[in-house]
Amino acid sequence: MKDTIFIKPGQVAVEDVAMPTIQADDDVILRVVRTCVCGSDLWSYRGLDKVAEQSQNPGHEALAIVESVGDAITTLIPGDFVIAPFTHGCGHCAACRAGFEGGCLNHDDNFTMGAQAQYMRYQHGEWSLVKIPGKPEDYSEEMLKSLLSLADVMATGYHAARVAEVQRGDTVVVVGDGAVGLSGVLSAKMRGAKRIIAMSRHEDRAALARDFGATDVVAERGDEGIAKVMELTNGEGADAVLECVGTEQAVDTAVRCGRPGATVGRVGVPHNPKMDMQPLFYRNTRIAGGPASVTTYDKQLLLDAVLKGEIHPGKVFTKTFKLEDIDAAYQAMDQRQAIKSYVIVD
Repeated sequence: MKDTIFIKPGQVAVEDVAMPTIQADDDVILRVVRTCVCGSDLWSYRGLDKVAEQSQNPGHEALAIVESVGDAITTLIPGDFVIAPFTHGCGHCAACRAGFEGGCLNHDDNFTMGAQAQYMRYQHGEWSLVKIPGKPEDYSEEMLKSLLSLADVMATGYHAARVAEVQRGDTVVVVGDGAVGLSGVLSAKMRGAKRIIAMSRHEDRAALARDFGATDVVAERGDEGIAKVMELTNGEGADAVLECVGTEQAVDTAVRCGRPGATVGRVGVPHNPKMDMQPLFYRNTRIAGGPASVTTYDKQLLLDAVLKGEIHPGKVFTKTFKLEDIDAAYQAMDQRQAIKSYVIVD
């Protein structure tokens, strides 16, 4: 089969590898039909995260057809059309019952790898895979894009809004204008935020933020960006802040944009080595977040909202590629030519 291999920083390539096989009784082998590149994949592609050369790709988002199942799988059969979340919760431990399967207590291999391929082994598929009615051919490409966003970015954006406790009537700041940040804007809108301030200096992303519900866009960064947010909020700051990047500057911006007592929903993969907690103490700032509860959100509300046409999160996919052109898909995101690269797998 064809699989994406990390060659070295700045290069991935499609190579022939052995087909995956069932290794545990709760494994599911999936035939991937749609996948994509995530902003978090760029950390290794840019050489900022150290990854072994000639290793499997970090892809972790897919729409797929169930090919075969292990003996412990009772909820799926070959031929089912599914969303493959990047988290693999069990559905019954304390973390999963609380809706935080990103920290599932029963699995130490809780995250997807290798989704940028023709086939993939998906561990712990009994509860975590999300069935979609019908088959891929029943849906338009635009709908497939929105369904694919439910494997990660839309659910991650929603997670930021949930843990930040966004309430109806709130003022919300979203730090980050990538696919997760834009999904955070859409999620804040879903949860009833009255004012949504998106921080973006790229016009295409700012335009999509407005389409998703942003009422204001702040192009400035650092101290200037924080000052602009304060100006827009009459010096008070936001009720909730969604941090969707993970860099030190993004985290600093997020914690300084909130009013006293605000909550920061943090879903950007952390890349800041330390944080001074003293300023947070004196402002009663709360910080929450981590890996998204993808299966929970998909099953509870996001899949239904997409199928009913209430939300269109697939708009974050702005360029389309074939699997054999996967390096170009990475480059398009690395060079900000695409918000998120969508990959069709034959």
